Amino acid sequence: MRASGETADWVHLSDGERITWASRPHPIALGTRFVGGFLTALAGLLVASWAWTADYGLVGWLGIGVAVVGVAAAVLSYAFFTNTRYVITTEQLYAKRGVVSRDVTQLSLDRVQNTTLRQSVAGRLLGYGDIDVYTAGSGEPEVTFERAPDPGEAREALATQIGRSGNGTRT
Repeated sequence: MRASGETADWVHLSDGERITWASRPHPIALGTRFVGGFLTALAGLLVASWAWTADYGLVGWLGIGVAVVGVAAAVLSYAFFTNTRYVITTEQLYAKRGVVSRDVTQLSLDRVQNTTLRQSVAGRLLGYGDIDVYTAGSGEPEVTFERAPDPGEAREALATQIGRSGNGTRT
């Protein structure tokens, strides 16, 4: 069971309900926007440093502007990463996303019909994958845990709670 040490203030547990698995996406979810923002900020600072030592003030300020844009991109990426949470309780599953506005998808485990796990080669090597949760009659997943860390563990926690074995058949 993977449970975060923090209390999820946006999850309201009923009497007797408990969290069985909780996490945020794998750090790979920070993605290229975070790395690109960091590298852009570094490049901007290097240009500004060079420009001011060479007495090119305007180019230096342009470098600072590029650095600010890079920092903003990295911070925004990190904010989305830290504000995405996945929770499986004994009765519900939740997916929370959002920085300024909050989008919480709550699904009763009684409604879960099927789950799928998708992992790329990189996902298998680095330990992340997408878990799609389907309800009866839906062709599209109702909830997706994107880039969930150790997705086998999350899927097993979900399967245990919905009374299914790991292969998706009723027990």
